Amino acid sequence: MASRRVALEMGMGTDIRGGDYTKAAVRALRDALWHSSLSITRALGLDSDAMHVVVTIGVPEPGEVDRDEVAAILPHGTGEVIVVHGGLEIENDIGTDKTIMANAAAAVWVDVPEA
Repeated sequence: MASRRVALEMGMGTDIRGGDYTKAAVRALRDALWHSSLSITRALGLDSDAMHVVVTIGVPEPGEVDRDEVAAILPHGTGEVIVVHGGLEIENDIGTDKTIMANAAAAVWVDVPEA
């Protein structure tokens, strides 16, 4: 069997007030997951927990994201979270708070039987 990417979903999430990078990242992943309904595992005769999800999160301060908290919302399979520089940080008009915008890409991998 060869591991192949069978789906790629993207999402965006924000923390409007508070500057919480993890909250924005979790919301971005939820947004990506809510856009998908994967039936590929069933079609291949596999359990849904056979998938491996590689999540890439883009935020301005990658070190501020709790990867375990992001991975915890994955409903099936195993997962890994990679955090990279991206997204947006927008200060309010008086510089006392900020909005964080995170982007997420969830790539779903499964071992596909050779034809």
